[in-house]
Amino acid sequence: QVQLVESGGGLVQAGGSLRLSCAASGRTFSRYGMGWFRQAPGTEREFVAAISWSGGSTYYADSVKGRFTISRDNAKNTVYLQMNSLKPEDTAVYYCAATLSSWYHSADRYDYWGQGTQVTVSS
Repeated sequence: QVQLVESGGGLVQAGGSLRLSCAASGRTFSRYGMGWFRQAPGTEREFVAAISWSGGSTYYADSVKGRFTISRDNAKNTVYLQMNSLKPEDTAVYYCAATLSSWYHSADRYDYWGQGTQVTVSS
């Protein structure tokens, strides 16, 4: 069992930065690939970024590539999402999730989800 708690969301102006954190409980965190997804009102949940269990591989949606960076610290059971050059279209609830699958882009491959943290980017 893995419990995930996101933090770091908030209101920021376009062009600004935020760093999201996702703290995981349990001693098996390092076994899981971790992903970040987001969901804006009236839209489906979409893949943002993912990182392999070792941190050796990272994956990004085209819409955030070059602006967002995912990282993890297995000693702290935490995964991060550094978001730079934020745009109003990045406004959404951001969720972190854990998976034992290597299909990182598919939400239905994730076993555990956090409760989400709101990110609002004003123009």
